[in-house]
Amino acid sequence: MAKGGEVIQKVAVGGIKGTYSDSTTVEAGPLELTDTWKKYTINLAGKDLSYISGGFNWVMTADHNPEGATFFIDDIVFEADPTMKPESRKQEGMPFYVYADRSSMNNHFIPSGWLGDYGDLKYDGASKEDPYLGDTCIKIGYSGKASNGARWAGIYWQYPANNWGTVDKGYDLSKATKVTFWARGAKGGERIEEFKIGGIMGEFSDSDAAGIGPVILNKEWTQYTIDLKGKDMSYIIGGFCFATNVDVNPDGATFYLDEIKYE
Repeated sequence: MAKGGEVIQKVAVGGIKGTYSDSTTVEAGPLELTDTWKKYTINLAGKDLSYISGGFNWVMTADHNPEGATFFIDDIVFEADPTMKPESRKQEGMPFYVYADRSSMNNHFIPSGWLGDYGDLKYDGASKEDPYLGDTCIKIGYSGKASNGARWAGIYWQYPANNWGTVDKGYDLSKATKVTFWARGAKGGERIEEFKIGGIMGEFSDSDAAGIGPVILNKEWTQYTIDLKGKDMSYIIGGFCFATNVDVNPDGATFYLDEIKYE
């Protein structure tokens, strides 16, 4: 809460390793701050909190804050949340698609959470430029012009649309052990800093987060996997996300995604 737009790469509970390691690690982010106070929540439902020495920590990077950052934190507290009742939420069957094909009834989550230099992004969810499977794939163009001054950009697929943890509508994906997706670059060599799931914070936060990156894309379709083993997937509103930046793509980047699914 200073100028607004400061980015905390991640916040976490636990994660200290050693002779007496924390019993769990829960991470969330990235988190783009506003210039007014806002409440955020790290969802600890289902986590082993029997031994925690690392009660709270955060990480910022120069890539996301090239001019530095000033921000304020207050009222950090562990508490029970009576509004969360994951035991009454229906577990979804597998596979559970984020994107199968244009207008597919199997699609879940909406690419509504545009981040950073959102003006640098173009999204086409019905591209017919050599899809991996079916009639269409996702085409994403990133200009790298830093039109909003952030020097990075990304998109979250959310449920429902524009849900930044303000709506209690998460999916129970506890049966999932991995997320797989196919990706390719228009030229090859495009660098995506992170592909991830979960990590959205708010009154109704994602129950966990997982990701891979950086990923250097091939010109040919290549399958990638995000491992979910050991993750709490009982409440997911951020179904998929990518982030990249101008430093690693100075001329911008065009890339394609297809067959994004939980398995």
